[in-house]
Amino acid sequence: MPERAQNVLFIMADQLRWDYLSCYGHPHLHTPHLDALAADGMRFNRAYVQSPICGPSRMCTYTGRYCRSHGATWNGVPLRVGERAMGDHLREIGVQSVIVGKTHMVPDRAGLDWLGIDPASKVGLRHAECGFDPFDRDDGLHPNTGYNPEPAYNRFLREKGYNSPNPWDEHANSGLDAEGKRRSGWFLKYSDLPADIPEALSETPYMTTRAMEFMAQAQASGAGPWLCHLSFIKPHWPYIVPPPYHDMYGPGDVLPPVRSEAERATDHPVFKGYIDSRICRSFARDDVREKIIPAYMGLVKQIDDQMGRLFSWMKENGLWDDTMIVFTSDHGDYLGDHWMGEKDLFHDQSARIPLIIRDPRAGAQRGAVSDALVESIDLAPTFQGFFGGAPRPHHYEGRDLTALLHGEAPKLRDFAFSEYDYATRPAREAIGNAQEDARLWMVRDARWKLTYAEGFRPMLFDMESDPDELLDLGASDAPAAAAARARLTEALFAWTRRHHNRHTKDPQWFDDVLGKEPPGVLIGYWDEEDLAADGLSFMPAR
Repeated sequence: MPERAQNVLFIMADQLRWDYLSCYGHPHLHTPHLDALAADGMRFNRAYVQSPICGPSRMCTYTGRYCRSHGATWNGVPLRVGERAMGDHLREIGVQSVIVGKTHMVPDRAGLDWLGIDPASKVGLRHAECGFDPFDRDDGLHPNTGYNPEPAYNRFLREKGYNSPNPWDEHANSGLDAEGKRRSGWFLKYSDLPADIPEALSETPYMTTRAMEFMAQAQASGAGPWLCHLSFIKPHWPYIVPPPYHDMYGPGDVLPPVRSEAERATDHPVFKGYIDSRICRSFARDDVREKIIPAYMGLVKQIDDQMGRLFSWMKENGLWDDTMIVFTSDHGDYLGDHWMGEKDLFHDQSARIPLIIRDPRAGAQRGAVSDALVESIDLAPTFQGFFGGAPRPHHYEGRDLTALLHGEAPKLRDFAFSEYDYATRPAREAIGNAQEDARLWMVRDARWKLTYAEGFRPMLFDMESDPDELLDLGASDAPAAAAARARLTEALFAWTRRHHNRHTKDPQWFDDVLGKEPPGVLIGYWDEEDLAADGLSFMPAR
């Protein structure tokens, strides 16, 4: 019998807060299947994304590189042609890597045209899919606006009898009010309506089924090893969910907002610009929170139930014991905390993510909890190592988590970093600064978190005494705050001085050519004797 292939199921939810799972402490939202995964694996308490917005965060996760390295700093800004992602690296070592769901990748059309690459070719398609082979690519958002091609999910719904021009929008993300009038889930007012779709046909079960179909096909064909990226569209807005999840939670399950009046009176231009924006004014309203948060909780509960279905199926079909399972998110959701809506800034509600990893090889670490500072870019080199690939430190800027997963507890890093480009956001318009200055960076260590804002004072939080991040010490004269500001700012500047783009040659190449000139090139020698003293001989050109 051949040795069983080792596979990876890489699951990502979209806009899922770290603290909206019961294994992370939510008191009302019970997620027993993800809790069981954590009990059978390792749960990370301090995992951070490298940009708190969909596209850039995913590009970091998929490439294993920071935004300043790959350049995709905002949604719709593509990875440039030639920027390789985990699927490209894994393919080189014989691992099939497929996408089921969302990547938020848009192709570099100008780069493809410049190099004469047909977008419909295998190379062009893999570039457009962020290095993955598409089993069922579906970003879900704006399916008929040209943002991405119409997804297979719309065609699936039409096959089920939903023959509208856009069943994703008109059924899966809309509901019928008491008078039978169709109401769009884009409007927050209607978040408590049941989505006009049977639960079994909604997006999360559909994607789960498609992942199971891929795994079944791979198993039947003997193909392997593989990495399947199951990337859910929810609980990202529109905040609307089918029955029975639409009324599973109510206003009584909504936790009080984490915010203070001092925050609303902030003098920080960027934070104030966000708080004053329409999106944040809406989400800061209690009536809005009482509409959207129960729906958000229902969407999360649906994901957990689908995890139960998926995990049971894997166990029944002999895939559980040879598959690494990773569950995470691309960023969080403020949900009105800090007077904010959406994501964008670096409070834990936005930049901190759930991360659960079950490594079938790490039996002794079942149920372990890690407080190590972990970055989402650590997943790509971890997968590389899991499949036996050689390390690629010249490309991957993340760290392989294998030793940590196996209980060896190495110190991964002293600081975690994240970046944000708000050049397209209303806050920049309110501030009136130039787009090249609309930049934010986060650096945090075991105790402190600093946001460096180009052109403005920093924001600083003591995560030990103020875990809710309500007291901004960015302008404080207190010695501890001043020392932390100086130390974290220097750590950030040291990070920016690293080799972020020297990735076409590995470190060994530089050692191999150290002090050497190319063959036949002689520089600085006086005569033949000088050359002979270095153990070299002159070879005249022919």
